[in-house]
Amino acid sequence: MLIDYINKIRHHFEKGGKLEKFQSTFDAFATFLHVPNKVTSRGSHIRDNMDMKRTMAIVVFALLPALIFGMWNAGYQHFLATGEAKTIWQNFAYGFVQVFPLIVVVYVSGLATEFIFAQLRGHEVNEGFLVTGILIPLILPVDIPLWMVAVATVFAVIIGKEVFGGTGMNILNPALTARAFLFFAYPSEMSGVKVWIAGLKDGKNIIDGFSGETILAQAASGNTDFVNGAGEACTTSDLFLGFIPGSIGETSTLAILIGAAILLYTGVGSWKIMFSVFAGGYLMGLILNLFAVNPFMEIPASQHLIIGGFAFGAVFMATDPVTAAQTEKGKFIYGFLTGILAILIRVLNPAYPEGMMLAILLMNVFAPLIDHYIIEANIKKRLKRVKSGS
Repeated sequence: MLIDYINKIRHHFEKGGKLEKFQSTFDAFATFLHVPNKVTSRGSHIRDNMDMKRTMAIVVFALLPALIFGMWNAGYQHFLATGEAKTIWQNFAYGFVQVFPLIVVVYVSGLATEFIFAQLRGHEVNEGFLVTGILIPLILPVDIPLWMVAVATVFAVIIGKEVFGGTGMNILNPALTARAFLFFAYPSEMSGVKVWIAGLKDGKNIIDGFSGETILAQAASGNTDFVNGAGEACTTSDLFLGFIPGSIGETSTLAILIGAAILLYTGVGSWKIMFSVFAGGYLMGLILNLFAVNPFMEIPASQHLIIGGFAFGAVFMATDPVTAAQTEKGKFIYGFLTGILAILIRVLNPAYPEGMMLAILLMNVFAPLIDHYIIEANIKKRLKRVKSGS
């Protein structure tokens, strides 16, 4: 019935119809509700069941473990700060109330911007923001003001994507563009000890001596005997499971790896990039261990991979099919350098104890250059083979 109704009113939005100016908006809603019946009319093509919407849906599904755990952890960290013992569902309920408005604000502001540009340019609304809309909240602190999130989202859509021509043409990851904008425009809301835990800014009902300092902030200050906000020691399993302050979706490496398994099983995510990011980060960690001159450099290489946003960046950000390297060899190089730079920036830059965002954005810029040289090398190799007669 729904499809019949859409087809019944479709002529109003087609060329010559009284609502033709809103064709992009109509197509966006129509194709969101059901798979479009368009077919390729000319040229060679390959068809399978993996269209853009299904790809985006799988990525969103893969992000759900990190999102659900992030909501629970937001509640857990808050009640740890207040000294209250709550059930799993109470922790989740509180975290849901804190995180869900961020998601709503991102989608409303981002999609509104996308629809406006689609109308002005007369092109279709792409599905890419379905994923970006989930990624942006997951890489932010839970207590960030909503108006800042809206401004950053609009900035990311316009500057990070639309100025390059829209989805598929951008050279920078839109979600990381939003985070970079917030970090440099509003640094007090993206760093420090009070932004990572809901309710810590006002200080109401917070137990004496509680700290919202993240693991990386502790390491940057020279303390590698990691503790939670209440001063209790954090074990490696605590770090891996994510019972620590941090960005909403970046604390639990376990939840992130579940998402990675989904992406790899479905073939949506690139194992070459994921593997090489972790390999590059681990190698850089080992090198820093060999020349350690401060406590931060002494952190075990394996531990670097489960703290901060490293795992989240390796699985969901570096693997962005638009902004990452496209050639097969280039993916290894791109990922390896991303991992090396992330740990290098993290440890050697005292003003910025998390390097994953900057590393990925920097490699986004260099990804086309990596692909260029890989392609040129293949061309020279084939020409040499032809000249030699083999």
